[in-house]
Amino acid sequence: MPRIRSKADLKALRKTIVGHRDLNKPYITLCSGTACHATGSDVVAAAIQEELEKQGLTEEVGVRRTGCHGFCERGPIIIIYPEEICYLNVTPEDVPEIIEKTIKEKQIIDRLLYLDSETGERKVHEQDIPFYKYQTRLVFSGNLWVDPTNIEDYIALGGYRALAKVLNEMTPEEVLEEVKRANLRGRGGGGFPAGWKWESTRDAAGEPKYVIVNCDEGDPGAYMDRSIMEGNPHRVIEGLAIVAYAIGSHHGFFYVRQEYPLAVNNLAIALEQAKEYGFLGADILGSGFEFDVIVHRGAGAFVSGESSALMNAIEGKVGEPRPKYIHTSESGVWDKPSNLNNVETYAIVPLIFEKGAEWFCSIGTEGSKGTKIFSLVGEVNNTGLVEVPMGTTLRDIIYKIGGGIRSGKRFKGVQTGGPSGGIIPEQYLDSPVDFDELTKLGSMMGSGGMIVMDENTCIVDLARYFVDFLCEESCGKCVPCREGLRRMREILEGIVAGKGKEGDIAMLEEIGAVMKKASLCALGTTAANPALSTIRYFRDEYEAHIKDKRCPALVCKALISYYIEPEKCTACLLCSKNCPEDAIDGGKKMIHVIDQSKCIKCGICYDVCPSKAGAVIKISGTPVPAPIPEAKRKIARGKGKGERRV
Repeated sequence: MPRIRSKADLKALRKTIVGHRDLNKPYITLCSGTACHATGSDVVAAAIQEELEKQGLTEEVGVRRTGCHGFCERGPIIIIYPEEICYLNVTPEDVPEIIEKTIKEKQIIDRLLYLDSETGERKVHEQDIPFYKYQTRLVFSGNLWVDPTNIEDYIALGGYRALAKVLNEMTPEEVLEEVKRANLRGRGGGGFPAGWKWESTRDAAGEPKYVIVNCDEGDPGAYMDRSIMEGNPHRVIEGLAIVAYAIGSHHGFFYVRQEYPLAVNNLAIALEQAKEYGFLGADILGSGFEFDVIVHRGAGAFVSGESSALMNAIEGKVGEPRPKYIHTSESGVWDKPSNLNNVETYAIVPLIFEKGAEWFCSIGTEGSKGTKIFSLVGEVNNTGLVEVPMGTTLRDIIYKIGGGIRSGKRFKGVQTGGPSGGIIPEQYLDSPVDFDELTKLGSMMGSGGMIVMDENTCIVDLARYFVDFLCEESCGKCVPCREGLRRMREILEGIVAGKGKEGDIAMLEEIGAVMKKASLCALGTTAANPALSTIRYFRDEYEAHIKDKRCPALVCKALISYYIEPEKCTACLLCSKNCPEDAIDGGKKMIHVIDQSKCIKCGICYDVCPSKAGAVIKISGTPVPAPIPEAKRKIARGKGKGERRV
């Protein structure tokens, strides 16, 4: 492929690519992100290829392996064009039928379609499925159409057109002003205005200047950046090149965590193709602008997602933060001005220059423009990646897109912003989701993690879990974070173990206040959020654990007991046979009894008890009833097996 040397060359290439594509040709698009790899995307792809060869259809039917489609729990997902038929949970065994019936005979296979639980209808097209219907997919849209290893797919959709416009028609100052007008805020967590950040890097003394993509993304349950990098790396490369031009940078880095091998692989291919086609390197698109990129693989430390720690890691040092009296925009990598944004921020940039700042400002809220991608996980029916306009309510995300809480249980809370975020309770479900509103609620946007909890979640134990995670991930460089987290963990572990005492809540609040003021980096200043936000909204649960020695959610082992209700026991023997400690006494026609001195509270008896009987129950905070006398444990049965005579 000859190098593209002008905007006109790019336009001509796109016309050629589109002109050579038959839009009426049957095409099978298979999601191939990490989540779908885990559910069998590779074997489905192999089955498709094998079946097409078997039936002599390899020339007549196209196959495209794309990035993540978002509805991860229903993968592998296949979309068949031009009809746009969407099949979910596809297996290799389904492939021959798909080729025979749908490709050849144009018939729809009902069992592979989405079934709407409310209406009972089957949804043929992806855009009709509630999970997708209520989204606004802008940044993520390319994932449905682009093979990340084929640059021509991206060019066919208008890829690199924004870069050509910027390099040929705009000065660096005009680029910065356009982004300021768009009021783009960084999607990595802090929400700082991108245009001002870029301008401060441009104006800082020192050369060279660096631009860096943060694809570390260490939040549990979050994988938005990973999916963009896996599915459409060219969009990120294009955005990075535009920012580099605006700043006056000729050197860039992709910092990608070690645990993202597919993202690294697809990025490496994309970078080589971008260089080959003339979108990276010297004299890009004949503009005289020179820019190139290096990929740096992180070692997996959560704290390395912090800006200065990440820059230390790029330099080959330990990934720990620096004091922030000098911003990284002035003194970053090798003490040179450095701009850092996350993957999603850079991926938005081409859209702004394609459609304009006014278009971008028409989406979202007054202070938070555009869309945001969230990782919707936890106790919600539809899990996956969700892109919505800023200002969409939590209720709409969880119930319209997420399909509500699993098993019809009651919603309890949602954590936003990763382990350093906060837990938002039910009374704020109608709050709009944007940078400022989440901060008011004691949480934050973060990179976009959203973990939904139901009534069976113990809030105190959840806070303990996240504090424990952060305690392990703290670099230990500053005392407030290092010792504050350790002490918070000790207190929370004591509370869930039934050893909480008066003053523990006040101590957690005091430690959290000190950490917010005195910690060195953003990890430390936000690390107390899980405890502080849960105390703010769920103080009664803390008090139940401490004062009543009771876990309202029946989760904390030290505060619960298992008990067999005599009037419900059918003497089925399942609990006694499965108890690993032989703690259950009972035989045929005998009401079973749990020996509390032997019980290790593993919950196996509770899990195996027949659901209709429900004889084994969890109790907390009250004394376990005394066992009934031996003479009264005999069960009189009716004719049916396991049936008690009334």
